[in-house]
Amino acid sequence: MDKVRVGIVGSKFAADFHCDSYSRNEHVEIAAVGAIDNLEAISKKWNIPDTYPDYRDMLKRPDIQLISVCVPNFLHHDVVIAAAEAGKHVICEKPLATSAKDAREMIDVCKKNKVKLMYAEDWCFAPALRRIEQIIDEGAIGKVLYVKAKETHFGTHSPFAKDKKSCGGGSFIHLAIHPIGYLLHLLAKGNNPVVEVTGRMNEGGDKNFVHKGNGGEDFGVGIMRFKNGEFALVEGNYITVGGMDDKVEIYGTDGVLKIDLTFGSPVDCYSRKGVSYVIEKTDFTNGWTKPAVDEFYNLGYVPELAYFVDCVRKDLEPFYGVSGQAGLACIELVEAFYESNKASKTLTGTWM
Repeated sequence: MDKVRVGIVGSKFAADFHCDSYSRNEHVEIAAVGAIDNLEAISKKWNIPDTYPDYRDMLKRPDIQLISVCVPNFLHHDVVIAAAEAGKHVICEKPLATSAKDAREMIDVCKKNKVKLMYAEDWCFAPALRRIEQIIDEGAIGKVLYVKAKETHFGTHSPFAKDKKSCGGGSFIHLAIHPIGYLLHLLAKGNNPVVEVTGRMNEGGDKNFVHKGNGGEDFGVGIMRFKNGEFALVEGNYITVGGMDDKVEIYGTDGVLKIDLTFGSPVDCYSRKGVSYVIEKTDFTNGWTKPAVDEFYNLGYVPELAYFVDCVRKDLEPFYGVSGQAGLACIELVEAFYESNKASKTLTGTWM
């Protein structure tokens, strides 16, 4: 298969960076987009020929092989199952679902219909994080002992992300899902499960630090211990001002690695008037800033979607970190962190 014809479900932020990534790939044709609003804007911006107010009508097209699921969290389950039952391969944005029960059903339905379910954890493809994996593999920092990883910013504008039920939780499931998924890729690799979790977080509403109107937490941290002994600290919060702050620190017996995914731009800019765009979620751009250079590429979106397209073109199974199984493990871990926080105790088990 030389070209893959793609249908996008959704029309806002995630759909936009999927379109950006596909537009750079000679093996992709964006055939259609289905969404309840914003269809004219996204189709015009990316020159998408066909639009559908009901995505189910788009799924009936036999000429579309791959579906990008770019809708709010609570809709992932229904859209993935509808796409699988229509015989389409599926890329699902994070988190895979709002519950482990839904995620398991999604995996089962995709397997039954013999379609690929690919979990869009972009950190697995971020060039900086791929480079540090090479450094670790060559033994430069010795045995990995401890990892700290976080995604934080000052809050979402999406009403669905603010609602605990439609999001599946708060900042932890919405943001910490990235470091959790990346650490499963980096440390678990399918044979080194998480065996212990401890979670601590706010409980939403009036108990939040800042975002009292959010149903879910605006701050959360979790500690994981892996079977081989490594510890990891993950964080997802909505209390960090100044733009999205994604960082990873890796401590080994013979060295340390520190990675700044979002503030690592080689550009330093001083502006009295302010810059139109610096990085995602920045609300103030006056003074000294570090404007991003090809943010979608450096966060991993472009190589991620290119890889998924090749999985369809060449009939390859996605590697563990971006498989449906890894997406399920992320949700199971998030649920364990929430349970640990509620019970105020560390939980033991096996999560992979």
